[in-house]
Amino acid sequence: MALYSEKVMDHFTNPRNVGKIDNADGIGEVGNAKCGDIMKIYIKVSDDGIIDDVKFNTFGCASAIASSSMATEMIKGQPLDKALELTNKAVVEALDGLPAVKIHCSVLAEEAVKMAVKDYYDKKGISYDPSQFCEGNCECCGEH
Repeated sequence: MALYSEKVMDHFTNPRNVGKIDNADGIGEVGNAKCGDIMKIYIKVSDDGIIDDVKFNTFGCASAIASSSMATEMIKGQPLDKALELTNKAVVEALDGLPAVKIHCSVLAEEAVKMAVKDYYDKKGISYDPSQFCEGNCECCGEH
């Protein structure tokens, strides 16, 4: 059995939405110190709260790049509240699975999307419930 699914290999070798959005409405940057992966997601949001454009830059393994690519595909054209519902499990399912030791890559993708939306809310002065973004044990909400 192959280590990676065909979808993972496709999103790794032909990643969608790679790049940077100048003057992005929201930017989410996350990393994993243990594996060295760094993921940055940029969003451009319309006046009615739809993610019109999304790009990513990821320094990491095939799973990290594929997870970033798939996550951007899943939130593009979606309202912000729908993007906040994205889970790492949904990313893994959309990729037809990841090896157990690579699940953290899908978690980074989920976190990067949430941080981009949070950054958008912060820039626009939109109030939110911090629990939408974390479980209280991360950098995003300042609680540890």
